[in-house]
Amino acid sequence: MPKPGTRTPLALKAAKVQLRMRLEQKVVIAQAAQLRRTSLSSFMLEHAYEAAQQVIASHVDIVMPPEAWRAFCKALDAPPRTIPALKALLTRPSVFDQHGQPSPG
Repeated sequence: MPKPGTRTPLALKAAKVQLRMRLEQKVVIAQAAQLRRTSLSSFMLEHAYEAAQQVIASHVDIVMPPEAWRAFCKALDAPPRTIPALKALLTRPSVFDQHGQPSPG
């Protein structure tokens, strides 16, 4: 018998959702789940949960004191800082370039 106040694994996953989709959609989602080495259910739950959190977060108002808001706006309006290491990284040839030459196309 579980200790009082603890949840059993079954109680943690008591809600069930059924979903209808086209076969092509299921094939793609199942392939992605397989590539992540997880079950179809776990893959769908994880990604639906993340998407839901993003939607909710995009509808949340950010409240801050007036002085913090002014500092935030000032930072947004300021010109970008020059970061020498970043500039060097972005100007040297990458591993995707062919011997430092731009790829045709």
